[in-house]
Amino acid sequence: MTLNALQEIERSSVIPSYARFPVEFVRGEGSRLWDGDGVEYLDFLCGISVTSLGHCHPRVVEAVREQVGLLMHASNLFYTEPAMRLAERLSESSIGGKVYFCNSGAEANEAAIKLARKAKPGGHVIVVHGAFHGRTYGALSATPQESKQAPFAPLVPGFKAVAPTPEALGAAVDERTALVLLEPIQGETGVHVLSEQLLVRAREACSEYGAALAFDEIQCGMGRTGTLWAYEQTGVVPDLITVAKALGGGLPIGALIAGPGLADVFQPGDHGSTFAGGPVVAAAALAALDVTSASALLASVAEAGAFLRARLAELPHVLAVRGRGLMLACEIDLPAPEVVRRALLAERLIVNATGPTTIRLLPPLNVSPVELEEACARLGRALAG
Repeated sequence: MTLNALQEIERSSVIPSYARFPVEFVRGEGSRLWDGDGVEYLDFLCGISVTSLGHCHPRVVEAVREQVGLLMHASNLFYTEPAMRLAERLSESSIGGKVYFCNSGAEANEAAIKLARKAKPGGHVIVVHGAFHGRTYGALSATPQESKQAPFAPLVPGFKAVAPTPEALGAAVDERTALVLLEPIQGETGVHVLSEQLLVRAREACSEYGAALAFDEIQCGMGRTGTLWAYEQTGVVPDLITVAKALGGGLPIGALIAGPGLADVFQPGDHGSTFAGGPVVAAAALAALDVTSASALLASVAEAGAFLRARLAELPHVLAVRGRGLMLACEIDLPAPEVVRRALLAERLIVNATGPTTIRLLPPLNVSPVELEEACARLGRALAG
């Protein structure tokens, strides 16, 4: 089927909730994608930090193929081994406690909000400006962006957004606070690293007033910053962690990890999801965790990130580079959406714009030095016009 035919189907049959580029991808391997005409692209977005081990990683593919031939679905009324093993791995690799499975990052944040409010009924949720936590109603209420919230008002009550400073956050948390929800690195609004002072103040305030501290690691977790979980580089241990995106190695899965103090807040009937923790996605996630947890891979992320950051800073029109590991953004003095489109269509490089002058790069964690150089060369040509 041609691209024109797909676009005609979209016009007649697909709700227009996405602005798509005129490219159809049909195959992926490692850092590369191929379109319907056989043209090769270099993917430095990873489906927005989903295919962080590259497209169709052999270990993930093998695990999925084996599991899909055995059992695809059984429901959470019964046990399946992949889900139980995955919960154990996530708990042991992070903050301990127990795990609730879902299907996406927004759902993981919904679960965190519900759990915190059950633990402290009627409590408020504190977030910071620049956050993005999802598009379902609770997650959207925790996403203080007028353009996203206004069309869907009224939102869930009891949410408050403050400036991302230690002083503002500390002043906002009190005995009525149930949850402070933070991204250690704010991805969707331009890869802004929250300061260690802010995170420390959040921990202190939550401990003082009996509120839960949740880290949204949906984008910055799973090795993206050079440690398996981003909180490991902060000196702050949260009570809750939400994960998704790269967890499934390319398949949809989300999870809420609740530390020991909140592990038993949810009881049967409090929350649930038909497809959550299904055996196929859990098998994929186990394989992805195995590969991502390797110390050599995590060390290479830090090394590759430092190299990429330095090379990006040398490119024309780049004013600043920020981020951590292989979660980076360039601030440029050109319209970023135009540069991103030129990079895609002329240079066959996939990146994206998170703002008028911001380009985000999320390459595979196992990206090669040659691919890093190639991406910088392509982006440099796109910036030069």
